[in-house]
Amino acid sequence: MPTLQRLAEIPVGDIKRVGEKRAEALAGLDITTVLDLITHYPRRYIDRSRQADVAGMTMGEESLVLARVESVKSRRTRQGRALVELDIDDGTGRLRVTFFNQAWRAKQLPVGTEALFFGKLDSYRGKRQFTNPVVDLVGNRTGRIVPIYPTSEKAGIAGWEFGEWIGEALRRAGELDDPLPDHVRRELDLMDRTAAFHAIHAPGSFDERDRARRRLALDELLRLQLEVVMRRQANERDARGISHRVAPVPAEQDLVAAFVAQLPFSLTAAQTRALAEIGTDLAGPLPMHRLLQGDVGSGKTVVAVASLLVAVQGGHQGAFMAPTEVLAEQHFLGVRELVAALAVPDPATLAGSRPLNVVLLTSRTPAGARSKMHEGLRAGAVDIVVGTHALLTDDVRFASLGVVVIDEQHRFGVEQRATLRAKGRDAASGEGADPDLLVMTATPIPRTAAMVVFGDLDVTELDELPAGRAAIKTLWARTESDDDDAWQRVRDQVAAGHRAYVVCPLVEGTEKSQAKSATQEKERLEQTVLSGLSIGLLHGQLKPAEKEGVMAAFRRGELSVLVATTVVEVGVDVAEATVMVIEDADHFGIAQLHQLRGRVGRSDLASWCYLVSASSTPEAATRLEALVKSTDGFALAEVDLELRGEGTILGARQKGRSDLKLASLRRGDRELVTAARRIAESLLAEQPPLESTAVLADELRLFVGDDEAAYLLKS
Repeated sequence: MPTLQRLAEIPVGDIKRVGEKRAEALAGLDITTVLDLITHYPRRYIDRSRQADVAGMTMGEESLVLARVESVKSRRTRQGRALVELDIDDGTGRLRVTFFNQAWRAKQLPVGTEALFFGKLDSYRGKRQFTNPVVDLVGNRTGRIVPIYPTSEKAGIAGWEFGEWIGEALRRAGELDDPLPDHVRRELDLMDRTAAFHAIHAPGSFDERDRARRRLALDELLRLQLEVVMRRQANERDARGISHRVAPVPAEQDLVAAFVAQLPFSLTAAQTRALAEIGTDLAGPLPMHRLLQGDVGSGKTVVAVASLLVAVQGGHQGAFMAPTEVLAEQHFLGVRELVAALAVPDPATLAGSRPLNVVLLTSRTPAGARSKMHEGLRAGAVDIVVGTHALLTDDVRFASLGVVVIDEQHRFGVEQRATLRAKGRDAASGEGADPDLLVMTATPIPRTAAMVVFGDLDVTELDELPAGRAAIKTLWARTESDDDDAWQRVRDQVAAGHRAYVVCPLVEGTEKSQAKSATQEKERLEQTVLSGLSIGLLHGQLKPAEKEGVMAAFRRGELSVLVATTVVEVGVDVAEATVMVIEDADHFGIAQLHQLRGRVGRSDLASWCYLVSASSTPEAATRLEALVKSTDGFALAEVDLELRGEGTILGARQKGRSDLKLASLRRGDRELVTAARRIAESLLAEQPPLESTAVLADELRLFVGDDEAAYLLKS
């Protein structure tokens, strides 16, 4: 029986009526093999039994009509837009069809063409019409349900051609090898794979289509779950862990207890729970692989520092990596302040101890200081190093790396994460151990998505904020009067001794974007609504020393307003900042807006966030209204998933081929995610793993790549 692997080896040009030109056009749609072709799924389906007559259509309602093109006209509007006008007739009446900016429709729909037109009936100058309707050239297709395939103007391929090619491919493929054991299909009431592929492309009913989609979606999710479970197992198989002394014996200093005792605040219940979960991992023989996800301001840094101190109190070292120099500097200052009162044993000193040593290593660390740090790390004199990608260089070597913390881990690739962890062992001899890994994100994602994206990590959530944090009032400023209120709020708060951020999407304006540039906006504010205030500028094109100088001045209060790009999105912590004004807020996604908002409200001072946007698009309105209604990052993550789908979230996987063409993490497939994890664990528990279904092993090679598959599948 053919497998997906075999279909991936057959060029799409082998299918009848796919000539050289058609094969080139398909390549433009990333379809080069028969597997690509049969997994090019319909984007929607039209029920031809609900086909309307032109004469019987109702104004304002969506309708589907099968009609013949009677006339075609092409011209340019006064604004220079391409305009194509058709008159179509279905025998009961005529209808005008208008296309804007789709000049190619004139060639696609010449006089005499029969096509399905789906759109909302409206009226222009007393004439009934469709504007930019969905069009499908039906060819000779029959049947009640017609699939509509994704295509493109450049491809020049009609939807009915996909139907013919895919039908031919499935007929020639015959019975496909099905990797799911019979008992799993029975338990979940699933179609077999061959029937599912036929039904997704040519369903006899919508119920049959839904059952086909469910089966093929499970296949996609199962491949992903096998990948993450096998990665976890491979990591554990190859691991050489450290069993940390989480609870030292009475004669030893308990650094973590001393750290918590000297904090000027009490830990939240969520922080206490997180430390207990992490402590269990650190005490175990296998290296920890844990994701700590928490909302903005939930206290992740305190949990991270406590984790690093477990390593230090056992005679090991800790590394804390951040994606930007601004964030690394922020973490360094925070960590150094948090541990300032702590000491570690040192027999070489008269007192028998020394202050805990925390250093900062970035690309702009001077050569002399860098050399001294390298020496201190190798000798064990440095206890905790905070840094950026500079920590990944070959000359950074540790005496004994015990715990690694990576902040905003989605900014780092899998390889970078592995490079830092590998520094626990000697590069030449392999001696040493694998450090425990804690990765953090302040951009919460729904738990179901986390099972797919971070399935090889245990997940801990900080789902409450520390006491003493004032609520942030979020307002959507959509009128000139709202803008005036925002700038007056900034002036009032600065007069009260507080500070404000103004965030713009771009550093320099471009003709293609109406987004305000940070540089131009700073000049405008200085000359108009914020004249007389001390205003600084921060963006990614400044030199590192300039960035730090601006941030230091803002922290000290020498600058009262900071105009910035998204370089302040994460980690920047200035307790006196109470107002955030986000220009052109509709240019940002929900997660980014929530992160930016989190730069204020860092103390018990009342705080405000103004989302400045005159946009009235439905999607922008949904995003901005969600921010106004909620400050809960986990709730906003669910809204974001609904709006944007899985694509962005899956990008965080950093590795392998995205395989969710049908599966959705948003609604009905959440139970399939759980079922796929259960099946994956069951199949991998067999001895040897996957023995009952070698087909799945082949599919892993196909979907994750040869190198990754070799790592995952090795015995």
